[in-house]
Amino acid sequence: MKTFNYVITDEQGVHARPAGILVKEAKKYASKITISAGGKKAEATKLMAIMSMGIKKGTEITVSVEGDDENTAAEDMQKFFQENL
Repeated sequence: MKTFNYVITDEQGVHARPAGILVKEAKKYASKITISAGGKKAEATKLMAIMSMGIKKGTEITVSVEGDDENTAAEDMQKFFQENL
């Protein structure tokens, strides 16, 4: 299992548009990708679950990646967060 932390820098936090892009990105990998923040947890492939977390700017999230392609998936997801959120 690979994990990394990231602090959300997007002014509006994780709202509908970036959450949709995040789901699309997460679905590219065989590994299970989970996001946790503030005691809540959601699979990165579930749009409504991510939206219900209410992640705002400045929130530190933990992303966990577990599966066959976890090294590539974790690396790519970390890059995705830095470029988009």
